[in-house]
Amino acid sequence: MWPWVCLLVPLNSLGLWRHDHGMNDASESTDLTGKLLIAMPGMGDPRFDQSVIFLCAHSADGAMGLIVNKPVPDLKMDDLLDQLEITKSSGSQGIYAHFGGPVERGRGFVLHSTDYDASGATMRVNTAFGMTATRDILAAITDGKGPAVCLLMLGYAGWGPGQLEQEIVQNGWLVSDATSEVVFAPDTTTKWQAALKTLGVDPISLSAAGGRA
Repeated sequence: MWPWVCLLVPLNSLGLWRHDHGMNDASESTDLTGKLLIAMPGMGDPRFDQSVIFLCAHSADGAMGLIVNKPVPDLKMDDLLDQLEITKSSGSQGIYAHFGGPVERGRGFVLHSTDYDASGATMRVNTAFGMTATRDILAAITDGKGPAVCLLMLGYAGWGPGQLEQEIVQNGWLVSDATSEVVFAPDTTTKWQAALKTLGVDPISLSAAGGRA
């Protein structure tokens, strides 16, 4: 059985953000909250190979993000609903869990559009993206009352103070604006290329020798 800690994660338990709609201690010029990280070739960590990561929070205390293009082929949302004893319905069919990152893979997160908001439980990252980490959103999705688009994640990617900035300086990541069209695209196999195209970058032109994160 897949390790699963039910979706009851306090949003401040990771210690990287406050409930302030994405504002944090980083200055506006360096705040990457709500941006996409695009893995450079040759970064050296197979867990992040061709990853596209949505940054839910970034501050002087570190950063937290969710990989949006690595579904878990053998784990469907219905499997998790069975574990959590939540009644399944047509709304949950065909939804796969994603590998959100290597940290605490038993924790669940739902990245979603902002038409869904659970009072006190949803972190609104910006005008386009929200993140909820309580089991109520799973029940809402199955009942047809959930967000218009969403991704179910297990685990997250985390960085300590200054770590992400250093990896970017070392050419491990490119940074781009996040769009719903890229983040929630149904074809996960092309998200990395699509994210690069938003920067006008041809994947073929990237040097594998450049990534050292």
